[in-house]
Amino acid sequence: MDGLCKTSLDLQTPKRIHNAWKTKIHVFIQNPSPWAKINSHTASETRPVAESLEVLLSHKVGQSAFRDFLKSEFCEENLDFWLACQEFKTLDRADQRKQRALHIYEEFIGTESPSQVNLDFYTKAVIRQNLQQPSPSCFVVAQKKIYSLLENGPFPRFVQSKHFQDVFKCTSERANTRRL
Repeated sequence: MDGLCKTSLDLQTPKRIHNAWKTKIHVFIQNPSPWAKINSHTASETRPVAESLEVLLSHKVGQSAFRDFLKSEFCEENLDFWLACQEFKTLDRADQRKQRALHIYEEFIGTESPSQVNLDFYTKAVIRQNLQQPSPSCFVVAQKKIYSLLENGPFPRFVQSKHFQDVFKCTSERANTRRL
């Protein structure tokens, strides 16, 4: 019977960990100035930012720092495409969407694009079809593929980079100065 009790406790431990993370994420999302809060803590407390491209991209400072890093790796077009897709989703009028969709296609997807992103033939073909009547979800599949590329390629290198450490050190020092 002791084995059963121990097993039920073991099953509750992941649940407690999950609930603790949910609480931390909720607090983080509700904070009106998450970068100030993050950067005022020690480096070990900044781990959620370092572990999440989504959190990093949700802040202008994070976008800017990550874009600078991507420039050094000659792949900033991926972030530019992702951001253009985010903006595209917010367009309400069909004429605006069509014009913007064509611009995004010409800039990032077409064969002669100056900032072409790495997408497979099938994804490009689907987008070409969607350009006739672009909906807010026109680029969702391509955006997810580029996000995955960023998340699994440059983002882990960025988190380990001196550039990432410098951004947090600089903002951390500013936050500490404000407290004095």
